[in-house]
Amino acid sequence: MTDTLAPVSGAPAAIPVGTLAPERPAAPGRLAALDVFRGITIAAMLLVNNPGSWDHVYPPLDHAPWHGWTPTDTIFPFFLFIVGVAMTFSFAGQLAKGTGRGRILARAVKRAAILFTLGLLLAAFPYYTLDLAHLRIPGVLQRIAVCFVGASAIHLFVPRRGQPWVAAALLLGYWAAMMLIPVPGCGAGNLADKGCTLAAYADRAVIGTNHMWASGKTWDPEGLLSTIPAIATVLLGIFAGEWLRGERTPAERTTGLFFAGNALMAGGLAWNAVFPINKNLWTSSYVLFMGGMAMVGLAMCHWLVDVKGRRAWTRPFVVFGTNAIAAFFLSAIFARLLNLVKVSGGPTGTQPVKAWIYEHAFATWLTPLNASLAFALTFVLLWWAIMEIFYRRKLFIKV
Repeated sequence: MTDTLAPVSGAPAAIPVGTLAPERPAAPGRLAALDVFRGITIAAMLLVNNPGSWDHVYPPLDHAPWHGWTPTDTIFPFFLFIVGVAMTFSFAGQLAKGTGRGRILARAVKRAAILFTLGLLLAAFPYYTLDLAHLRIPGVLQRIAVCFVGASAIHLFVPRRGQPWVAAALLLGYWAAMMLIPVPGCGAGNLADKGCTLAAYADRAVIGTNHMWASGKTWDPEGLLSTIPAIATVLLGIFAGEWLRGERTPAERTTGLFFAGNALMAGGLAWNAVFPINKNLWTSSYVLFMGGMAMVGLAMCHWLVDVKGRRAWTRPFVVFGTNAIAAFFLSAIFARLLNLVKVSGGPTGTQPVKAWIYEHAFATWLTPLNASLAFALTFVLLWWAIMEIFYRRKLFIKV
């Protein structure tokens, strides 16, 4: 998807570029803030996904155990929100060239299929001889793919005025289903027991425990039913993108996003009283609260980067943001290899390379929490350096 900023009165037309992760750096007229916001999100994702030791993680850098949220719980919804923002610019550019809506949707389906396949490959890596009966089907990339297609269809074929109603229907319908439909052996509206929610029951019935997060689990954080409200997260990004594309002054764009974001956050907090904010269930209150926070974050980036032109600090994030999918996928492969490759040491005579690096480079002179954080920061810096090489050589991997 592209993320060029629509021209305001008297401005030259922007040239759309890019897909799910744009394939070239920001150009004149491009919404540079979106690359920066995407890069911040990806850098944060790499940070929280790669501590030196999972036994030593600062609470803000770990997910909430169930209800509630931490800064880590903002990352995935922010990325889905960004997908929605970018979609408005990409689709507008294609429509302006005369591409039919059906063809645009077909391209979206193709891209989503590739993304879904990458997610399955990541789930299987490096055990490609794994029995397919035990392959995890849901996942981060898989959810992005499904939400991308669902939101694309809504954006392309539902009139603009009707799209907020669709988003409301998704959120209200999910709330009603989760609270009113009884689960065998559990009753209706049991959100306290992770295995008793309607979402968990649907995952067990359709996907099966062998294809979930881990064999024997009774629920999956990227399961089927909870993907429905996740589509609404993408739609909130679409609404933000349409607002930014309009012929408004920079101040109107920024303040509009800021106030809308705060209103959504307030709505999410209010809904939290009866439908708790919960990332694993992707509750409707979570959608509103995180969507509002994403709008505020994008408004801040837009004001600093696109309006005020303060870009000296943005280079590392642009580097990540213009190769987001590559950074996520390749770093995940690398992280698994660090755990799989063994070296001498440890109580059993061998230990993973990651454990050796953590113990010898960080744990010898830092407290466990700080050593774990230092490893994660080093991991992010390493991948920033790799993505910097990609950026300088103009290697932009798109899906």
